[in-house]
Order: sequence, then structure tokens, then C-alpha cells
Amino acid sequence: MFQFKQFTIHQDKCAMKVGTDGVLLGAWTPIDHNPTKILDIGTGTGLIALMLAQRTNAEQIDGVEIDADAHEQATDNFENSPWGDRLFCYHAGLEDFANGMDETYDLIVSNPPFYSEDYHTPDEKRDQARYQEALPFELLIEAVEYFLSEEGIFSLIIPSKEEERIMYLAAEFDIYPMQVTRVKGTPSSEIKRSLLAFSRKRIEKIPLNELVLEEKRHCYTPEFTTLVQNFYLKL
Repeated sequence: MFQFKQFTIHQDKCAMKVGTDGVLLGAWTPIDHNPTKILDIGTGTGLIALMLAQRTNAEQIDGVEIDADAHEQATDNFENSPWGDRLFCYHAGLEDFANGMDETYDLIVSNPPFYSEDYHTPDEKRDQARYQEALPFELLIEAVEYFLSEEGIFSLIIPSKEEERIMYLAAEFDIYPMQVTRVKGTPSSEIKRSLLAFSRKRIEKIPLNELVLEEKRHCYTPEFTTLVQNFYLKL
């Protein structure tokens, strides 16, 4: 169990537990356009959807999750939260979900599987949650193009080495970066993650910044603290 300030995540049935990537995406995702309908692709425990329920007044927040156990857990986490009437989790793969839904969303988020290397562990569910072959970037971007409203925003977190490729794929569907934040653990460490926000509008000069998480072990930077302090109990 993981206790946040306004909600609780039970995660015993989920291969992928609460982690910094999900918290970063849920806290960083732009909401200045006041989204009314939100979609979380590959919702897992439901963490990001719940964070966005806390941050926004969106009337409809849908999660889609292919794994049966994770779907059940996300549903329970949604129902036990203060925003249960606004949250719903669909049990489906992304293609089946797209084929069965005729919706547009003002905000789409995803913390997608990201290990593209040909390497597997004995834990099949964890592999499915972590490996890109379970949700190829091409399929993800195609679904975003289908579901994203005209003024909508799509945000995700990926390994920094995949940044150029995801931008190239998105541009093929006329979806363009509007904000980029590159994340590294400490001031001296390498950039490991990229937080990316996209829209249907092409922007000449994309806002680009860097986020450092810790000055040293367990000593968080003011920028990281400000970003996540509404969620973590001890910040």
C-alpha cells in the first residue's frame, strides 16, 4: 500500500508498483487548458489518473488497462478515492478500446512500457508492463491521434534516449511537442527521463527545461519538492 496525502494506492496485484516516473508524470502534466475529459493509457494501479483527479475538475477520467489483475486493482483504488464518481477503468487492450470507443479527450497521459531491448524476466506480467512490445510507441501515437481533441494535450514520460524517436512518430500524425522537461537524479548524473507534452499545434520554440530530483541522497531539490509536495506525505 502507498499512502498519498489525499488517496491511497493498493498495489499488491500489480506488476508495476508506484514509482517516481508515474508521480512525476501525474504532477508535471500540463492542465492549464482545464481538461474536462482525461484518458490514462495503461493505467496500472490508477496512480496517474488519481493524481489528475486531485489536480483538475475533469468530469470524466478514464483509465484503460490490459492486465486483469491491474484493472481490478485500479478499479478498487478509483472507487475508494474521493473522486470515485469521476473515475472509470476499462479492461481492454488499446486497439480493442479504440475500436469500441467513439470519444475524444482533452488530456491523454501514458507512462508506457519502455524496455525495447530483447530481454525478458520470469515475471510475465512485469514484462508486459515494462516492455515496449506490449504497447509499441507506434500504436500509442496512433491511438492518441484518434482520441485527442482539437485543443487537447498528450503527455508521457519515456527514457531520454527515446525522445527523438517519439517526436518523429508523433510528427507523422501531425502531433507536435509543446513542452519538454529532461529529468536526472542528481546534478552530476546523466539525464535518464524525458517528460513530454504534445498538441496538434506546431510551436516554433519549444519550452525546454531540466529537473534534478536530489541534491544528494534523500535531499530533494526545491524544484522537485514543489512539483510533488501536494502528493507525498513527507514533503
